[in-house]
This record gives sequence, structure tokens and C-alpha cells, in this order.
Amino acid sequence: MNELALKYGCNPNQKPSRIFMEDGSDLPVKVLNGKPGYINFLDALNGWQLVSELKKAAGLPAAASFKHVSPAGAAVGLPLTDIEKHIYWVDDMDMEFSPLANAYARARGADRMSSFGDFISLSDVCDVPTAKIIKRETSDGVIAPGYEPEALEILKSKKKGNYNVIEIDPSYVPNPIEKKQVFGITFEQGRNELHIGPDFFDNIVTENKDLPESAKIDLAISMITLKYTQSNSVCYVKGGQAIGIGAGQQSRIHCTRLAGDKADKWWLRQAPEVLSLPFKPEIRRADRDNAIDLYTGEDYEDVVADGNWQNFFTEQPKVFTREARKAWIAKNTGVSLGSDAFFPFGDNIERAHRSGVQYVAQPGGSIRDDNVIATCNKYGMVMSFTGIRLFHH
Repeated sequence: MNELALKYGCNPNQKPSRIFMEDGSDLPVKVLNGKPGYINFLDALNGWQLVSELKKAAGLPAAASFKHVSPAGAAVGLPLTDIEKHIYWVDDMDMEFSPLANAYARARGADRMSSFGDFISLSDVCDVPTAKIIKRETSDGVIAPGYEPEALEILKSKKKGNYNVIEIDPSYVPNPIEKKQVFGITFEQGRNELHIGPDFFDNIVTENKDLPESAKIDLAISMITLKYTQSNSVCYVKGGQAIGIGAGQQSRIHCTRLAGDKADKWWLRQAPEVLSLPFKPEIRRADRDNAIDLYTGEDYEDVVADGNWQNFFTEQPKVFTREARKAWIAKNTGVSLGSDAFFPFGDNIERAHRSGVQYVAQPGGSIRDDNVIATCNKYGMVMSFTGIRLFHH
């Protein structure tokens, strides 16, 4: 089959909508359940490329959580700590977590608010533990190279039987020239086949040149994630997972701030004040996420004053003061940061430093590179110039 009708285009009024192979060959995807739409497939195919490259770079199963053609989270399948299981709301699941399940829990959990209603991409055959995590989350669909029979049945039961399940042929190789139309005009370019390997970060321009292998992997995760993120974009990574992605901003400092704020929220979820929040037992996971976002925010004292805490908690939590939040954030260290284009000013490094960034990768090439390097040197950071821009639109 070389053509597939879609539910609709970007919006319900944009019909008809389809995907098809211009050369008449068979599509490399099969819909096993549901009826995906235009954006679903954009997320699925971008996400599949991302996780495929992550697996090659790290040698581990990978997962991504996509929303509106940018990743909300991406991770490889390193084991979950007890704290991570708790903050990702999977600590109540009585099962053995597979590497793929670990990858998705981490990809979904880093920015749970952005991942709400995501499209999931998996590098490996979806197993039962991964399907069980997906089953309980609000999601539009999943793409993977295959599904264990029991896992497929679990997924088919989601959303009253309408959950989108897509299988992709992992051997599929696209044409090296890609096209798209805008306003009836066809654009054509060579595909971005750039390989991001261990030698990608060899050009270290800072005084500190100590770049450990773990940081190289995190920087690779960052840059591969950026390769499939709407530009401008930056990505903070720690321990094999993206912890803050800033996508589609016109100003790079806004990308850095947005992603840094997300990385801070991820770290704040691990603070004792947050781990001990007295949630009402009936509060759902998504509502807990919203409550934590409020609790760790600048305006929580106003929320307390309004009495809104009673909507979430059995008793009024102690206020997480600005000073306490700042002190906890300062404990986050060893974070890696990638940028899809050069940093024009040292202010990006100043903001990254506040979120624990120690390792930086960016193309370089700004007329103020000397200022950016000097700012890194001030904080003892390691920075690599890759020489390669990674814009994605």
C-alpha cells in the first residue's frame, strides 16, 4: 500500500488529507489501530528518526515524547532510581522495568506537563512493561518497529479502542533528497544525514578540557534531540535524558531560559519539600503535576493565600520559599547543554550556569565567541565548538 488516508490535516477543516509515496512504492508504516492525523504522523516520523539515532549513539533503547513536531522529552534506557520512579509516577507499578520502559518513563517524566497528550516514539519492539506505562498516560499514539502480542492488546484497549498504534519498517531508508510544499511552491533539499558520534565534540575551546565519556553521551543526546526540534532550540541533558528543551523561540536567550526553567522544575521535583507533598489520594497524576508546577512556582504564596491548596492536599504544605528553591537548584551539577546554533552572547552561559550546566556544545562562529568562551572559563565549564548548525523546520 502506497497511500493512507488520514483523519484530517493540521486542523479538522483541512480535508482531505493523506500520506503517500510519490514513487509508487509501499509505505514503510502500517496503522495497527486507530486513525492517525497529519500532526500525529509528523510527530511519529520525526520521533522515530530521533530515537533511532539515540540508540545508535548510546547503544541503549531510546524513547521520545513528541508534541507539535518537537520533543517534550527524550531518553535512553538507563535504570530508574527510586526517586525517579516516584517523580515520574511509576513507583506504584509492581513489575520489572525493561530498558525500553525505563527510557519511556524518563522521556515522559522529565517534562510531564508538556508531554500530556504526546505521541510516543520507541526505538525497539514495544514490550509489555512499556505498554503498561503508556496505557495509564494521556497520549495520542505510539510508533515502534514492532509490538509484542500482549503489548499490542494493551495498547488497543486504550482510548476506547481508538488509540493510534503505528508500526514502522526499521529497514526503511528514505530518499536522500526531501521535498515539501509551502503556498503551492515546492522546496527541495538534501536530508540532514549528519552523524553525531563520539568525535563530534573533539574541538574543545575552553581552558577546562576534561570531557568525560558520560558527558559526551549526554551532549550527543542533546544534539540529536535538537536535530529534530523546531528551531531556535537548546536542550539540557543529565544522566541520559533531556531534562529541559526550549523549542521554536526567535531569541536564543529565550530558548536558554525556557529550557533552563524546565530543567529547574525537573530538579525541584526531587526536593524533599516536593517529595513529601500530602496529596489527596484521589488526585490524578496530571493534577499532581499541575499542583507541583504551582507549588514550585514564584507565585505559590498567592495560591496559598487564595486557599487553592485545598484542591490538592490533605493539609496545607509548608511554603517552598524562593530562597529554599534557589538553594536546591544550586545543588544540581554536571548538566550538559546543546544549542542548534551559536550563542551570540555570554548571557546564555550565565543562565545555563544557574541550572548546573558544566558541559556545552554549540557550533561557534559568533563575532562574540571570545565573550562566550570567557564566560565558560569564569565558571570552569567545558565547551566544544562543533562547527555544525542543526536548524530544523
